[in-house]
Amino acid sequence: MENFFQILARDPFSRARSGKLELSHGTVFTPVFMPVGTLAAVKGLLTEQLEEMGTDILLANAYHLYLRPGMDIIQKAGGLHRFMNWRKSVLTDSGGFQVFSLAPLRKISENGVVFRSHIDGSLHEFTPEKVIEIQEILGSDIMMPLDECIGHSGLYEEAEQALRRTLSWFERSYVAKKREDQVLFPIVQGGMFLELRRKAAAHALSFDPPGLAIGGLSIGESKEKTREILDFLIPLLPENKPRYFMGLGTPEDLLEAVEQGVDMFDCVFPTRAGRTGLAFTKRGRLVVRNAPFRLDFSPLDPDCLCYVCKHYTRAYIHHLIHAREMLASILLSYHNVYFMIQLMKEVQKAVKEGRFKPFKESYLQSMRGDGRFEEMGLSEK
Repeated sequence: MENFFQILARDPFSRARSGKLELSHGTVFTPVFMPVGTLAAVKGLLTEQLEEMGTDILLANAYHLYLRPGMDIIQKAGGLHRFMNWRKSVLTDSGGFQVFSLAPLRKISENGVVFRSHIDGSLHEFTPEKVIEIQEILGSDIMMPLDECIGHSGLYEEAEQALRRTLSWFERSYVAKKREDQVLFPIVQGGMFLELRRKAAAHALSFDPPGLAIGGLSIGESKEKTREILDFLIPLLPENKPRYFMGLGTPEDLLEAVEQGVDMFDCVFPTRAGRTGLAFTKRGRLVVRNAPFRLDFSPLDPDCLCYVCKHYTRAYIHHLIHAREMLASILLSYHNVYFMIQLMKEVQKAVKEGRFKPFKESYLQSMRGDGRFEEMGLSEK
């Protein structure tokens, strides 16, 4: 796909940049946060709401959609976009992480992965070719190949074997891909080992891919280790290709990764946090279920312009949580996703204006708070 990625501005004091992706279903400006709609739905939100808050791309999961509702239904619907009533772009994950997280139910070989469905125990096999076939039926704009992810505590030998499979599987995925309106990103794996990361990057670049995904991070390793790997890896990746950090989703982590030169992110955390009563604000996180909010008639975030903050109060949402009304999760999820989308738009603006570093430092300082939140019982514990 020609002119797939264009860099629009670079921050003069860091690796941060802003750009745009030209995809089959529209333009996506970067850095970008992609809400996660694992089963063709971002939990608690209508696609119309996602569009109105400025979402240009979201993520769905090939593994889950393959198991339910199944490819036959999505194919009859005319593809994933029509099935879920979404007009804009979609990135689909292959399910490699799900295979990793469901270790007791799967067996990995050179050919692929044999696994039992977590739904009904039925036996299935994912090969690199089948995963591409599934995603071509889905019709996503960006596809991920089958890969093998290991835990952050894995040994070198384990990481090396997993990487060898991942590289081989990408070669087969590359050959299997047929549709010209979709793009395929290789996934740079290698565990916590820099030399394996170097090898993975070199192999990926030998195919001149349109973009690259960084996998196997944000799975329990320390923030220092994540930073070390990004600091080592990013200079190995071309400037003219987008970089996608898989599974990163807190505001502070995104700002750190943007500074390193990452362009794309996804995570379930904003909606998952909403379902547990947690709200993102520019002054830190609010645990809205806690007692101090019972009589607090201010919006979740006085600086936020989302529909929830314009029309509902902390006290009302606190009441909904304790009344076990599903509306609490819906309102908090809406606000949190909006917060992440708008944060990335503010980042884009800051990079274009050459002020990303002070923007980031001011934002993080504000999110740490000034002591007032501790008085209000706003710890995450």
